[in-house]
Amino acid sequence: MTKDKDGGVSSPCIRQCKLDEHEVCRGCYRSMSEIIGWGDRSDEQKKSILANCARRIKGLAVS
Repeated sequence: MTKDKDGGVSSPCIRQCKLDEHEVCRGCYRSMSEIIGWGDRSDEQKKSILANCARRIKGLAVS
């Protein structure tokens, strides 16, 4: 996990934004609500979001 310039958890955005039918970005695997609220989340909440992203990625690999 990388840190932003202030030492907080960095956004996983890779500037490849395209939402799937479940409104999950195919670039970073965050949901629309996770993307919109990212800047207002605590580091612990951001880590939880990143864990959600990892689960989504893993789920795609199995499908």
